[in-house]
Amino acid sequence: MKQDGSIALFHYWNRLRKGRPAPKRTEIEPADIKTLLTDTFILERDTRGEAVFRLAGTRLCAIYGRELKGFSFPSLWREKDQRLVARLAHGVFESNSVVVIAFDGISRNGRSNAFEMVILPLDGGIDSPRSLGAISAEHKPFWLGADPIVEAQVESVRVVDPDREPMFLKNRPAIGVPALAPSELPSEGDVRTAGSRRIRHLLVFDGGRGQ
Repeated sequence: MKQDGSIALFHYWNRLRKGRPAPKRTEIEPADIKTLLTDTFILERDTRGEAVFRLAGTRLCAIYGRELKGFSFPSLWREKDQRLVARLAHGVFESNSVVVIAFDGISRNGRSNAFEMVILPLDGGIDSPRSLGAISAEHKPFWLGADPIVEAQVESVRVVDPDREPMFLKNRPAIGVPALAPSELPSEGDVRTAGSRRIRHLLVFDGGRGQ
């Protein structure tokens, strides 16, 4: 993670969980993260099994030019990235993955800006999986919030092991995503040589302590 908002939300989440896979959703206190609220969101799984926005901060809604509550999370992304994003959200719900996505947001008028997103699991019970996230703009151009983002293009994905890497978040390499169809993920042999391991359909990068 590179953006202060992502790192601050991660450390808050990490403190709350106290060694558990995820904190309970009822443990989240908005007052504790009041400086981050405008950039945060909560996802839930709907009856179709799709990740949708349950809540979204005011600045996020302004950036996208609409109220995000109830909208499909994968629908924010370009078509070729939607399946990947849906699988990553599913991994957060089902495997308590911590996911960081770097992406370019494309505006209605064709402008582009870089963003970072972190998605963190919450324990909402078997029937009500939730996740907490934040989106941070790397830059804040004059048009952001006036020219709505209409499409997001994934640039890189990082799956963080929160028990190994909390002190090294700024130093971890991201996985480049030139055209990330599921069939294009590295083979298991490639994963070993890259110093990472596969957990179901996700990749977790090990190490960091010696850097």
